[in-house]
Amino acid sequence: MKNSLLSGSPLSSLARFAVLLLFAVLLLFANLLQSGYSVVDMIIVGQFVGSTGIAAISSASRMGYIIQSVCTGITTGGSVLVAQYAGAKNKEKQSETIGALYTISAITALILTISGLFVYRPVLTAMQVPTEAYRYATDYMQIICLGTVFVIGYNAVCAVMRGLGDSKNALIFVAIASISNVFLDLLLVGALGLETKGAAIATIASQGISVGIAFIYIKKKQSAFKLEWKRVRLVWKSMWAILKIGLPTALQMTILNFSYLIVAGLLNGYGVMIAAAAGIGLQVNTFAAIPVWGIGQAVTAATGQCIGANDTQRAKQMAKTGILLALIIQACVIILIQLFAKQIIALFDSTPEVIREGVLYLRICCSINSFAYVIMYIINSFATGTGHSLFTMANSIFQSVVLRILMGICLSIALGHIGVYWGESLSPLPCALIGIVYWSKGRWAKSI
Repeated sequence: MKNSLLSGSPLSSLARFAVLLLFAVLLLFANLLQSGYSVVDMIIVGQFVGSTGIAAISSASRMGYIIQSVCTGITTGGSVLVAQYAGAKNKEKQSETIGALYTISAITALILTISGLFVYRPVLTAMQVPTEAYRYATDYMQIICLGTVFVIGYNAVCAVMRGLGDSKNALIFVAIASISNVFLDLLLVGALGLETKGAAIATIASQGISVGIAFIYIKKKQSAFKLEWKRVRLVWKSMWAILKIGLPTALQMTILNFSYLIVAGLLNGYGVMIAAAAGIGLQVNTFAAIPVWGIGQAVTAATGQCIGANDTQRAKQMAKTGILLALIIQACVIILIQLFAKQIIALFDSTPEVIREGVLYLRICCSINSFAYVIMYIINSFATGTGHSLFTMANSIFQSVVLRILMGICLSIALGHIGVYWGESLSPLPCALIGIVYWSKGRWAKSI
């Protein structure tokens, strides 16, 4: 597979910008497609099952995000190492790492499946899922838990592609899964009337189809990385190297999702209208961040390849270019959201109070504070690419738990629910400063 992130002589600023932009744009579309899974499920279930089905999937998908966080985090460790060995042109270590990643993925799938089947009912009960929606939620989560092997397999294949600098085929596999999900949702939920069970089967089956096609592609097209049983084995050194990066990333993403649940709980206490408005605002904020995530993934892969090639200076330049690119794109996104905030909220709910509160949320939480989030996220992605995922984990947990939650609670005492908004808005600022110090001091290079 051609290494497109580090080929040739040292890149000029314009060339680095173009390389990262191309790679990030492909990852951006992949993220958009992947984020559309639960949205498509909710839309189609809403049409054929009704509001109880929407409530069920809305609650159950939060547990699904936790499973997804673990799968994405673990496979990120493999992606970083594959990128580093690609930069070092060490195909033997690449193959060993890919085999170790598949082994870890299989073990993780087994653990998540068993634990998920044991806890999904108590968790849904603790979340106070409405009685009329509870059966739909448990039907959905049971199948999602049973299909965890396809979720992590899907993430593992895409992680390998990203590590090798191949965002094009990663996008193709995500697109196959997304299109399959829509058709299967319409068939299973609509035509066959399987309700939320059908939505869950569609989600898992579509990822299974994508994984199968990706495996065939790797085996036929990439002889250096053929799926051979001798490579899927317990290579403890490689497995531990993956977990050293992957476990902190998984923990970071899991805690991040829990922090959103706690913030949602805080806002639920202020009534349905505020909870609905903040929920819509958070969804808009999430989509606004997708370009930043795509650039962050590109920076992680590019940094990993630079570190593998022992080119720390180019790694630092890639991070700087990524920050600049993300700031430019995010500025455009923020301007659009601020100009059309009222219309955007009205797409979800036309209730005047919800629109008013939703616009207020976006004015506070999706404004100039987003620039601090860009700097924090890109530098965290850079740190992951260097192999320092513990820094990324610590900085992210500090932002999501210590700052977002505690600031929200403290400010809400004086400001009410608006204080929770300000806690969300201000939380990236200190972490962006910490990231700048980490990046500029260069200690990450000395320990490599």
